[in-house]
Amino acid sequence: MSSHKKNFARFGMAAKGTVYCIIGILTGLAAFSNGGEKAGSTGALQFLAKQPFGQVLLILMGLGLLGYLFWRFYQVFKNPSNITSDFMGYATRIAYFISGLAYGGLAFYAFKLAIYGFIGSSNSSLTHNLFSGSYGNLIALMVGIGFAIKAIYDLYRAYSGKYRNEIRESDLSKNQQKILINAGRFGHTARGLVFGLMAFLTIKSGLNSSSSVSTQTDAFSFIESQFGALVLGVISVGLIGYGIYMFIKAKYPSITLI
Repeated sequence: MSSHKKNFARFGMAAKGTVYCIIGILTGLAAFSNGGEKAGSTGALQFLAKQPFGQVLLILMGLGLLGYLFWRFYQVFKNPSNITSDFMGYATRIAYFISGLAYGGLAFYAFKLAIYGFIGSSNSSLTHNLFSGSYGNLIALMVGIGFAIKAIYDLYRAYSGKYRNEIRESDLSKNQQKILINAGRFGHTARGLVFGLMAFLTIKSGLNSSSSVSTQTDAFSFIESQFGALVLGVISVGLIGYGIYMFIKAKYPSITLI
């Protein structure tokens, strides 16, 4: 990979890390009634929009998220990690492709927010039309299963240590390696739990003919109502940990990015 492409991919990883740090900070503050609000990825971008030079921040974030889209698609089509051509390999590449599309959509939202300001209900109405059709329940169930697979994958990465393969640890000091291990495991665990709850709520909706897809914010509200503010605070710290892991990954990428 050329140096320009490499830097673009690393910029994307840092942008994703920024999104998760903002989500964690805002949700943590909301959990303990210190300002903030329970926020997902779009909420993090809306927070940036309200800051001084918000348009500039959103454009930079949009470019960064396009960098992450590029990196995911590079993994799919160039296969720098030599992913095997078997069922698990194809499943991994499909997951990378979907991840790229998701962050590409978030990049589009960032640009749209920068240009037009707060976006009204057009996106929500599109989602409503999609899930109010005759196949709405089936679509909700499929999305819920997708969330469940993502949750299992994040938890697997957390406790198998697979996340460490994406970082060149030889360039890290012992203290930095300790931060990597703790932030990576804690962060992937928190993200896996959030996706697991999104899966539970979405599948439940599909089975009850409600046909709605749960968001990160829905998962945070469920955690707070069922387990209390302290647990939500712990989860929010974990998401900040995931953001820190992405920053380390951006600075010390594995050999597959070189």
